[in-house]
Amino acid sequence: QVMLGYHGRPADDPETFVEIDGKRFLRTGDLASVDEDGYFFMRDRLKRMINASGYKVWPAEVESALYEHPAVHEVCVVGVADARRGESVKALVVLKPGYRGSTSEQDIIDWSRERMAVYKAPRFVTFLEELPKSTTGKILWRQLQEAERSGC
Repeated sequence: QVMLGYHGRPADDPETFVEIDGKRFLRTGDLASVDEDGYFFMRDRLKRMINASGYKVWPAEVESALYEHPAVHEVCVVGVADARRGESVKALVVLKPGYRGSTSEQDIIDWSRERMAVYKAPRFVTFLEELPKSTTGKILWRQLQEAERSGC
């Protein structure tokens, strides 16, 4: 066993630790799948899940599809508040240099609707010059999510 629980946060333990067949497991918050050979593949973080009209939308899946768009250089998908749907999908996109000014937000939305389920397709797109990144180069999706929620 690696740890007994959170120091000073015992209320978090029941959500984080689960017992299955007499063994104690840590819920990391990662979403993974296992292939037929027993290999694990990390898919996304559970906390990133977007609940759009009751449908579960995994940002990594939408991002993967959007990277197929010829104009998309980088993308981060976040959930935004929607009074009717609970949340809607929003894509924050950095365009490739040759596409700036010739690709619109609606172009990205229309392209997405042709290639994925309508509830997964971004309802909103915002173009950015760059996405914030950590020192290791990972996109800081939490920062972008919080900015969207606070209306910045």
